[in-house]
Amino acid sequence: MENAANRWTDQRVETIVANLLRAGVILAASVVAFGGALFLIRHGREIPHYGIFAGEPGDLRSLPGTLGGAASFDGRYIIQLGLLILIATPVARVAFSVIAFTLERDRLYVGITLVVLAVLVFSLAGGRF
Repeated sequence: MENAANRWTDQRVETIVANLLRAGVILAASVVAFGGALFLIRHGREIPHYGIFAGEPGDLRSLPGTLGGAASFDGRYIIQLGLLILIATPVARVAFSVIAFTLERDRLYVGITLVVLAVLVFSLAGGRF
């Protein structure tokens, strides 16, 4: 028989989910603030050229490019990494919910949550596999 302290209750799951969401948002905000500070330190005094449109680098549109740019301490890439962390936070919450419902042996909610997770992953992948 399971120890009462180790049992997965709704209250325990809600607390863990709340902490997960809180930590994800705080981490994302911290990363974005750090990247913004770096960007301003390096480019804050540059005068923008409004007559010339130069799009952002293509690397900002891919995870490997973003990670590589963030590793080189480029402020734009660190800001983008923070936004990716912010997007990943609710996805991590849904993934954790699948685990929690599995441990609670609640098959209906495991199935529903897996469908939600699949829809999230599908939409984040651009609607194609």
